[in-house]
Amino acid sequence: MINVQFSNSGLHMSSRRFGSQSLVRLLGHWQQISSRTPLWRQLADALRLLILDGRLALDTRLPGERELASALNVSRTTVSSALAHLRDEGYLESRHGSGSRVILPESHAVPTRAAITSALDLSTAALSAGPEIHQAYTHALTAMTQHLSLTGYDQMGLLTLREAIAARYSARGLPTRADEVMVVNGAVSGLALVLRMLTGPGDRVVVDHPTYPLAIAAIQGASCRPVGVSLPESGWDTAGFAATLAQTAPRLAYLMPDFHNPTGRCMDAATRQTITDIAAQTRTTLVVDETMVDLWFDAPPPAPLAAFNPQASVITLGSAGKSFWGGLRLGWIRASSRTIATLAQTRDTLDLGSPLLEQLATLWLIENSASFLPARREMLLERRNQCGALMREHFPDWRFCEPEGGLSYWVELPGMVATQLAARAEALGIHLGTGTRFGVSGAFDRYLRMPFSMDPEELEKALLQIKPLWANLNKTDVFLKRAVI
Repeated sequence: MINVQFSNSGLHMSSRRFGSQSLVRLLGHWQQISSRTPLWRQLADALRLLILDGRLALDTRLPGERELASALNVSRTTVSSALAHLRDEGYLESRHGSGSRVILPESHAVPTRAAITSALDLSTAALSAGPEIHQAYTHALTAMTQHLSLTGYDQMGLLTLREAIAARYSARGLPTRADEVMVVNGAVSGLALVLRMLTGPGDRVVVDHPTYPLAIAAIQGASCRPVGVSLPESGWDTAGFAATLAQTAPRLAYLMPDFHNPTGRCMDAATRQTITDIAAQTRTTLVVDETMVDLWFDAPPPAPLAAFNPQASVITLGSAGKSFWGGLRLGWIRASSRTIATLAQTRDTLDLGSPLLEQLATLWLIENSASFLPARREMLLERRNQCGALMREHFPDWRFCEPEGGLSYWVELPGMVATQLAARAEALGIHLGTGTRFGVSGAFDRYLRMPFSMDPEELEKALLQIKPLWANLNKTDVFLKRAVI
């Protein structure tokens, strides 16, 4: 059912009403009783953070004041003051009888990473474009000429690009033909297409826990239910994976074995064999996200999962975003030719193919990647080490492991204070990626994802601004523990 409402801005459609318990889980540990900041202000800051993160989508209707106050175990006055403050700031719109609806101030765009007005964004793990991107587009513009006499519509993607992608898989130990590759508009777009083909409302999708936030969003956007398999201290819990498949009978499982986001760990060959064997035995389709596959530090990852058991149904997602530049917005799907043909039919309802200029640019980047990817990896390794040194110096009670690749650290805090820290940092113009973004139902409030992709000087500047906020939170936590004792 679609609710149609009128507002000052005209006719619009509103999304579903957000249940109070769901909102409580998303808010996490937002409340710090001993803080000098009024409780209503803490609640307003936490809700604003959810809106800017995109976890509270535009047009979402919040629970009523009385219901929310009861769920949060605070006074109705606290809730009323928090919502009034957000209305004054332009984050909520209220109408008598229909509650409060999430909006954005006129100065904000739809909440995406680019829409965050923070001066320092520590929530995004991505690199800016290198000089090779300009070279790639220059070459693409020249190569474009021969294609201008054609329509430009091609749901499978440029043949020469698909051949180049197939050759990369073959070189990594997974023999691949061009008809086993489809070019799409990024890995998330590829996941959404796969979900559209394989799932229906209410279906379960198994994911690593934690996992990539946009994968969770895509799964929930397909009206499916993400089911998490917790990651142990290191590696993957293959027994837990097998048990979860047996207990939940999911339609598919989404995994990121190559420098997993957010932990940065890499799945070893033995685990890949076990995972694909389990998938083959249970006839569970694996959707494998290789977005980070090129960003290794000490050694390249093992062969793709699809190479380990030919009886397993494996769909592999790739992307130019992390390897080359996010602005390319280009990815690909590698699967059996039959699956690719079915995906092409499913795609008819979504789009008519990917931009030709970006495909030509990506083709040039793939063909010339050996000339710049090693330097990119070396720069990232140096930034990883610098980021680790800064965190050890300024935040000695933060715990983290050195990622084997990728773009970020997964940092464990000594308490469930990530939401509180992020809300305070937001007031300074620093946007943090709280662990709750990477979990289902508000999990991981004691974690932060700390990217090391930004310029080291900018990173140090941000961390130095966060340091007194953290020190203040620590003092409060120590005070509370002593009071309990």
